[in-house]
Amino acid sequence: MEDLQLVLQLRAQIKNSLSALTITVTSGGVDNFETYKYMLGQINAYEAILQEISNLLETKEQHEKHTGNIVDIQKSK
Repeated sequence: MEDLQLVLQLRAQIKNSLSALTITVTSGGVDNFETYKYMLGQINAYEAILQEISNLLETKEQHEKHTGNIVDIQKSK
């Protein structure tokens, strides 16, 4: 359970960083094009990481939902 808490806290931190970057970019807080490109790269990276975390959590949730309901009918060798 501690692993899940760590992932959820990490996801929250990434969302906060993503939000701060998005606000900075959209409110005109970027002073040159190089900084703008760098910040867009960070935003893209954060979004990709959040998507991967979401995919991993979705897989985990699907397995947890079916725990106890799956019957292995394969024969032992």
